[in-house]
Amino acid sequence: MAIVSFLISLAGATMLLLFAVRMVRTGIERSYGASFQRVMTGQRSYLQASMVGLSMAIVLQSSAAVALLTSGFAAGGMLAFPAGLAMVLGGDLGSALIIQILSFKLDWLVPLLLAIGGYLFVKTESKKPRQLGRILMGVAFILISLRFLREAMDPIRDSAFLPAIADYLARDYITAFLVGGALAFVMHSSVAAILMCVTLVQIGAIPFAAGLSLVLGANFGSAFIPVWLTRGMDLSARRIPFANLALRGSWAVITLFAATTALRAGVLGDLQGGQMLVNAHLAFNASLLVLALPFCGRLSAPFERLLPDPKVSETAVQPGRPASALDMRNIGSPSQALSSLKRELLRMSDLVESMFRPSLELYRSGDKEQIRAVRDIDVEVNECLSGVRKFVAAIPAEDFGKQNAKVARDLMEYAIRLETAGDVVAKRLTVLATSMRKNGASFSKEGWAELVEMHEGILANLKLASNVLISDDLESARLLSLEKTEIKRAERDSRKRHLKRLQHGSTESFETSDIHLETLRALREFNSHIAAVAYPILYRNGQLLETRLIEEMPRTQKGSDTEVKG
Repeated sequence: MAIVSFLISLAGATMLLLFAVRMVRTGIERSYGASFQRVMTGQRSYLQASMVGLSMAIVLQSSAAVALLTSGFAAGGMLAFPAGLAMVLGGDLGSALIIQILSFKLDWLVPLLLAIGGYLFVKTESKKPRQLGRILMGVAFILISLRFLREAMDPIRDSAFLPAIADYLARDYITAFLVGGALAFVMHSSVAAILMCVTLVQIGAIPFAAGLSLVLGANFGSAFIPVWLTRGMDLSARRIPFANLALRGSWAVITLFAATTALRAGVLGDLQGGQMLVNAHLAFNASLLVLALPFCGRLSAPFERLLPDPKVSETAVQPGRPASALDMRNIGSPSQALSSLKRELLRMSDLVESMFRPSLELYRSGDKEQIRAVRDIDVEVNECLSGVRKFVAAIPAEDFGKQNAKVARDLMEYAIRLETAGDVVAKRLTVLATSMRKNGASFSKEGWAELVEMHEGILANLKLASNVLISDDLESARLLSLEKTEIKRAERDSRKRHLKRLQHGSTESFETSDIHLETLRALREFNSHIAAVAYPILYRNGQLLETRLIEEMPRTQKGSDTEVKG
């Protein structure tokens, strides 16, 4: 019975730990996720890239998240292989620093974090304070889960079960290494897996030697996580995780044999305690970064040969421009037709994103070729809308039923919104960018930062809108609607700050006042069109009102007296 109770308690503590790590990461991504691309894709040296990766891992509480972001940017051509690999190596060291911080006994912080975090999350309406509350509560839950983990070990610490396993793992370091690797991969979190190993050593449940083998295995296993998660991406995206796996795996195996030999020979002395294990984990990642960083550029060619780009025939569809998902000759069943419509809308959304992404850069470069390319994509978006209209018109209403026909109409409405959003970019933002460069004007530093922040937020909303389109998830739809309000608030605040700069006589603000205000309006309108995908889901679930007007006006005292007299 003690074993069953132990396993249940262990499972509960582990799930709470995983949930808490995810809670912190999602809170940070929702608050600052839109800025990640700008931070991670800037031109920099290998050392600077590794420091960015280290910082991002600390912020996101996950080196795997850094590897995934890096792979995505590499796939989009926004990040070179050497800088991406340096960033991932820095991310691994960043996750080790997280464990160093969380390994200290901070139980006294739990009530304070819960009180402040709970208040911010429940009582505030603004986005960033709410997400800060989520982050603080997530950190508190991490500390609580570690306490639960320690308490779960108490009943069996003196039993014959745990010491037998601990002795076996201490003797068979290869098995311990494999167990650590499997643990990290199954948990999909190196931070959670290594914190568990450190806790086991801290309470004396397993000896230091077994803990070291488990931690080295967890380092190896964590390198498999981004390899697994990027398996469906382009080969250009998968090279960085595979290179990280090769470097991390080789160094983990070398360190395992060297450390085990040294421990058995007594060269390292009698190492004990969880803090020493954390130091060993930190030293492993720091040494890997120092040794591997100079070779990041040289590894590019071998991994390009190992994972070469597929050859594309001349008749193949242009990369990034998939063919239409609509087949007028075979509409199919209602579910097939709606799936085809959603795929076509995703294609439209990708095209609109490819137009919108470089829009602010055009304000600085004024590149005529890039402006022409943006407008050419708008022609494709218009053709997509024409195809959607024809497809919906060809749907046999009598066979589809009212509900499916309504969903098809809602999807066509969103296609119209996407086409209008494309027009905002092609016919307004590009015109403003051309005017900006023609006049040789430039925004003030503050004004440009405000526009960049709005642009990044809208890019994040584009991704969220695509998820809502595919999943029909109510919570994501609510979040997208809230993000629309945040963009509206950002536009209003930027307008107020701009007017204050004018009052203080800022020359740059005077020169670009009309363009700045018109850009703000265009960005807000673009975002409104993108967020429209959430409306049908919110209406369907009773989460959105038809009107914000008060339907029944309260009668005034004078009006009441008149009615009585009448």
